[in-house]
Amino acid sequence: MINIKKTNEILDKALHYITAEKFSDEEKEVIVSDTIENFDKHLNPGWLKYRKSVSTNEAAVELTDHGSYCVDLYGNEFIDCLGGFGIFTFGHRNPEIMKYVQAQLANRQALHSQELLDPLRAYLAQAVASITPGDLQYCFFTNGGAEAVEMALKLSRLATKKKWFISSVNGFHGKSIGALSVCGKDTYRKPYIPMLAQVLHTIYGDINDLKNIITSLKKTGEEIAAVILEPIQGEAGIIMPPAGYLQAARDLCDENGICLIFDEIQTGMARTGTFFRCEAEGVTPDIMTFGKAFGGGILPITGIIARPHLWVKEIEDNPWILGSATFGGNPVCCAAALASINYMVKYNAPKMAREKGAYLLAGLKKLQEKYPEIIVDTRGAGLMIGVEFIKSEVGYCVAKGLFGRKVMTAGTLNNASTIRFEPPATMSYEDFDKVLSRMDEALADAKKEFNF
Repeated sequence: MINIKKTNEILDKALHYITAEKFSDEEKEVIVSDTIENFDKHLNPGWLKYRKSVSTNEAAVELTDHGSYCVDLYGNEFIDCLGGFGIFTFGHRNPEIMKYVQAQLANRQALHSQELLDPLRAYLAQAVASITPGDLQYCFFTNGGAEAVEMALKLSRLATKKKWFISSVNGFHGKSIGALSVCGKDTYRKPYIPMLAQVLHTIYGDINDLKNIITSLKKTGEEIAAVILEPIQGEAGIIMPPAGYLQAARDLCDENGICLIFDEIQTGMARTGTFFRCEAEGVTPDIMTFGKAFGGGILPITGIIARPHLWVKEIEDNPWILGSATFGGNPVCCAAALASINYMVKYNAPKMAREKGAYLLAGLKKLQEKYPEIIVDTRGAGLMIGVEFIKSEVGYCVAKGLFGRKVMTAGTLNNASTIRFEPPATMSYEDFDKVLSRMDEALADAKKEFNF
């Protein structure tokens, strides 16, 4: 029911939250209670119960952020080891990225006309081509990760004129219908079945299984458009493929005229110690998706880059057939992405991630040695690290223990068997030491709680 009086009350509170320099204790209480009530009544009501770090009767309402910290309404600073699942590689509100976003907003334009040519989108496409391997050349910019995956799947079908996709068990590529069709977890897929019919899933890391699936499809007359893989599986729990797997997948695709797609939305932009993870394996895909940290932790922007042979005449004749995202590649988001690439290159963010990731991983491995009855494995590359526990309940306990000690991290989306550590590459070694110390305390508490 339309209620303008109620609308004005809501807007007064919300706009005051944006502009106020500080809040009274009474205002803080109102904001917390309003936030809980509005999540429950007007957003996804299950979200409050779902959070991994915080129990259902606690509310941490975020107010601001800076560097490697998230700050709540009461001024509590949390060391951010969650990193928005890979968003904040360059820190929170990085001033060297912010200044270009602010300048674009203040002096130029936020959105493009949709008719005139916008130069930032063109410069950004050129810059992406210059930091990606091989002959990757043509870009298409989108708003979210799933949308980028959709574009990659569509492009592979347009270019190859084939229909089938092969993805991996436990792979994660987003939750739109096309992207979800190539996801490899029943938790996400079951409610929406049937989806795209021409999809099969291979066992990740098993090149013989992939070869057998390709052979079976070909022998039954089915034509394969693309194989889509994460260079490291993120949502599955930081699963590293065996050495040579990605190259072997590349070879199979070349032998059979199949498009190879690498989903680098989480692994790219220096997160794993190179600009993009495929560099570490020396493999160039036909299409690569990117996102997460691409917007510098400030604005959402994602996209794909593809080899030129995929940009077939059908797309040239009808450039809208692939997609026409209204906000994709808008000027203010392109400014953020350009500034992010500038920061990544200027400060050698891949090296930062490699060195700090090695430091953090070594510290976590020492904790594994100290608590072998709790921690099953620690693994990762750069600052994309997973700590696997004996069971999911222990992971929840440790995540909650870390949260209580002002360290923010989380499990995968549907369990906490593995906790992901994806902190900013800008985080100080002093903060890494604090994280390791507090992790030690949280593990000690879990040991007592589960009587290990």
